[in-house]
Amino acid sequence: MAQVQLEIIRLYEDTGRLAGDFRVLVDRLWPRGLTRETVDYDQWVKELAPSTDLRRWYSHDPYRFEEFSRQYRSELDTLPKLSLIESLLEKVAFSRLVLLTATRDLEHSGAMVLKSVIREHSLFSHGLP
Repeated sequence: MAQVQLEIIRLYEDTGRLAGDFRVLVDRLWPRGLTRETVDYDQWVKELAPSTDLRRWYSHDPYRFEEFSRQYRSELDTLPKLSLIESLLEKVAFSRLVLLTATRDLEHSGAMVLKSVIREHSLFSHGLP
């Protein structure tokens, strides 16, 4: 089985869809200043975003990222969220999964944590390299 390509793209810097993309908005809140008609996405999975309480506590403070990541991973390690991840992986078995986010700091974002969890889940459940 081929490895799923996984990429994070900031919505405000999006250069557009590539062939084979499955594009998923992963923010809990709709991005400011954008309409649903202008965002090129296939699915909005706000259920996979960090909880409102965790998001507010974190407040995109890089000094809190390690603890945020730990807590967010714990939130993602539940059957409903793992089922959503599995569903996404089934849709993109041989293409590219694009995680769309509005965050400025991709390195310290929930999308980055989600990307690593999806990658780990795909390795475990699908035996991907």
